[in-house]
Amino acid sequence: MSSHDLNATAASLLGFLLEGPKTGWDLAEAVEQSVGYFWNVTRSQVYRELKTLAAAGLVSEKRAGVRDKVPFAITAAGRAAFTAWMAGPHAPDILRLPVVLTVFFGAHVAPEVLRNQLAEATQAHRARLEAYEALQPEVSEPYQRAALDLGVAYEKTLITWLEGLPWSAAPAPRRRKRSAPR
Repeated sequence: MSSHDLNATAASLLGFLLEGPKTGWDLAEAVEQSVGYFWNVTRSQVYRELKTLAAAGLVSEKRAGVRDKVPFAITAAGRAAFTAWMAGPHAPDILRLPVVLTVFFGAHVAPEVLRNQLAEATQAHRARLEAYEALQPEVSEPYQRAALDLGVAYEKTLITWLEGLPWSAAPAPRRRKRSAPR
């Protein structure tokens, strides 16, 4: 497996292993408590990626510890693959924002349904913003702080956008049907 074969999830796991050996559980927790706010990784993905990374020689399994938990450590090849992945070109960002889909297709639901969805989304983004702001005093590492600052700016922007939608408080406008060409 070369750095070109690494996906971003596998590369992120290698990045966490740079800090020292971790079990799959430890890695899932580390992801959830840090990059999990902007990079979705399930526990099953962690274990699947670890198997792939081990088969490629990028991580090694250490002796099982308490309760048969197996720690993984990054190998020299894993460090090289991670460094190459970091330096290489990355695919363009793709945002998956369900609330934007809700707005895009808003003309196809009852106005009160759309308003409720937007209110729930606004509340969820306010809660995420509060969580990010609570973390700010604790994060001093400059690169992690930069990512956190982007999270704060993103949440503020999305909240402003949601609150500015005319359908947040008023009935959703119905799209006019296109008339057939004459």
